[in-house]
Parts: sequence; C-alpha cells; structure tokens
Amino acid sequence: MTQTSAKRQPEGAQDADLTSSGLEHKIAEQGMSNGHSKGHSFTNGVATNGHSTSKIAEIDASKLVVHLADPTLREVPDEATACSGLETICTDHMVTCAWTAASGWAAPEVKPYGPLSLMPTASVLHYATECFEGLKCYRGFDGKLRLFRPDLNANRMLMSTLRISLPGFNPKELEKLIATLVALDGPKWLPRSRPGSYLYLRPAIIGTHPQLGVQAPRQALLFITASFMPRMDAPVGGMKLHTSPEDMVRAWVGGFGYAKVGANYGPSLLATQEAKARGFGQILWLYGPQGECTEAGASNFFVVWKAKDTGKIQLVTAPLDDRLILDGVTRRSIVELAKDRLAGEVEVVERKYTIDEVLEADSEGRLVEAFAAGTAYFVCPVSLIHHRGKDVEIPMGKKGDSGEYTAQIKTWLMDIMYGREQHKWGMVIDEDTP
Repeated sequence: MTQTSAKRQPEGAQDADLTSSGLEHKIAEQGMSNGHSKGHSFTNGVATNGHSTSKIAEIDASKLVVHLADPTLREVPDEATACSGLETICTDHMVTCAWTAASGWAAPEVKPYGPLSLMPTASVLHYATECFEGLKCYRGFDGKLRLFRPDLNANRMLMSTLRISLPGFNPKELEKLIATLVALDGPKWLPRSRPGSYLYLRPAIIGTHPQLGVQAPRQALLFITASFMPRMDAPVGGMKLHTSPEDMVRAWVGGFGYAKVGANYGPSLLATQEAKARGFGQILWLYGPQGECTEAGASNFFVVWKAKDTGKIQLVTAPLDDRLILDGVTRRSIVELAKDRLAGEVEVVERKYTIDEVLEADSEGRLVEAFAAGTAYFVCPVSLIHHRGKDVEIPMGKKGDSGEYTAQIKTWLMDIMYGREQHKWGMVIDEDTP
C-alpha cells in the first residue's frame, strides 16, 4: 500500500489494530474525512494532492460511452405487476466500468441492461469481494426527478469498497454516473403521469479477477442498475419483530456491519426465514451479553420512549462509534431532522441500549412507539417485539397504523423526496428528453 501523508501508528499499535487502522489509512489516501471529499485528486484510489504520480486511470464520468437500447423493445409495467414476479424488473440501461490493477479504471459505459460475463474462478464467487449501495430516484409531485442525498451513498460505497480491498474511486464521479442513468431512463420508467413513484438504484462493485487464492482482486467491475422495488413501509398491522436467537450474531464490533458488503446479509437469511415462518417480518438483532438493540433486519432501528429519570420524550437509536451498525442515509437524515424540527419536544439520543430497557419501558408504560428505517423499508412502524416468549405490543397511534412521531418524520422525508418541500437534500435531475 502506497505511503501517503496519512499518519502511521507506532508498530506496536498497528499489531493490535490492523483492520481499522488499515481502513483509516486507505480512506486518508482517498482524500476522505468523515465521509466528505477534501478535494484531492484521485489516481487508482490513491490521492495525489494535486501532483500526478501515476498514469493509472481514475473513474471519469466525462469519458462515458453510450450504447442505447431500442426503446420499443420493452414496455414499462405498472408497479404492482413489476413487483409481483420472481425477477427484479430493471430499466432499459445499466452503467458498467471495468478496472484492472495495471491500468486503472476504463471508460465507463451505458449499455442495454443484460447479463454480466464472469469466469467461474472470479474472486467475487469465492471470496465475497463485493459491495453495493441502495438509493432511490423519485418522481416528484412537482413533475421533477430527484435523488435523495446521493453523496452519502457514494461516500459510503467508497468506504465499503476499501474495506474489502476493492479499488477506490472519486465518489463525485460515481454520483455523476448514477445521475446519468437516472436522466436517461427516468423519463420513460418514471413518467410524469406517475407522481409519487420511484425506482431503486443499485451501484455495486465486484472482484472479477479470475484466479483462485485469497488475495486482493486485481480486476474488478462497477455496475449500476435501476429497478422496481415493492413498497415495504406500511405492512398491515405494522412490522412485527422477533429478537435474534442466542446462537446467531449478525454483526459484531471489529467486524464489518458498518459496510454494505454481501457477507453481512447471506448468513442472516436462515434465522430470518425461520422468523418469517413464525409470522414475524424481520429480526431485531441483539448484540452482546446484555442484549443491545442494533438493527431491525437490515434496517436501522429507533424507539421512542419517556426517559426513566426525567419523563422527557426521547428518540433513541444505536450509536455509530463502534462501527457495529450501518450509517444509514435514512437514519442520518432522521437524526438530523429530529434534532432540528423536534428540538425542545424530543431529545435525540444515540447510545447503546438493551432489550431489557425496552421491556422495562413497556412494563412502566413509558414506551411510546418504534420504527425501522432504511432505503428499502423507508420509515416502517413497528407494532410488536417478541423476545424469549414475551410479546411487547408497541403503540400504533390513534389510527392504528403509525405512531405520531413516526408519521411526522416520514412525512417530512417524503415531502423532501417528492418535491413538496424544496430542500438541499433533494438533488434535481436534468432529464434527457427526446
């Protein structure tokens, strides 16, 4: 790994903290700090501070090569039809960009949506060298197309990529490629006649190096697709959670729960499948001997209660400081909105809290509401938590479909996403129209 201006720890400290220090060094080399670009130039994932030290190419959206699909070959299905089958229905085009250690990133391409070609020995198929992001494009009630805080997704994807030794990139260039795909396919697949609709965007990077052996891939592929996704934010009766079994941990301190890598998801499916067979929507993942509440399925989890000591309403969620959970874009937005718009009424608390605290709040009548939050589930009210044979029924408001604060936060976010409120988080797309 190339030595840069990133400050190295003493040798003994590195021996004790290899992974986190290695990630911090790579992020520093990318010119990133707290998820925001410092304006360095990028060369094959290594910041050069304005001085070219290599001819290896970086991702450059201005070099995009476009191969258009025949627009008459595929019709746009209605949302219900698109989400009812066994295959995810994607739009006409996708973006791809190949990388090699020898030459860096090739020119990105827009091409008709279709299969990828991989060798059976490709790194991703054997060593889980892949990461991804999830965000949505929204057709606003004002007729405009928007992305919601795509810079956060791009920066997080860089962090995930570096965590599993895939090549770095300039997040701003990824944002441009995402916006290009949306501008191209948005007018057809999110027509103005369907305000309030959305497409799900999936950027991913996989290791394609066709050589067996546990090693950092020397070939990789970035691709971006846009697709339909079912609405999951309003299950009948609210989401019901089953706490995680004692023999299963989804993420752990020192692991990679904070990164969007496939290895975070596959191993959890067995327990999730069993929970769903018992009538629950997702698992509330607990961590450690005290049973700390972390995430609901793959979403961040929030509880609203009255504080035991003061009686003040608190919005509580797990912290990010130990890198146990994902720094969700929806989570971050909820925390920021609540601190701003509910100041003086609700105290926002990011701390470790346990399932026993939730049970105690319920038994003392202090439990107000709860919800899961993420790109897929958006803001989804939770109506019940089942823990070791005991059901905790969570209030769902006067209408029986959502708690008051859950509904208010959800409305604020939707207004920004769909253009009812003009906000800096809503990135308007300049659409390519015929």
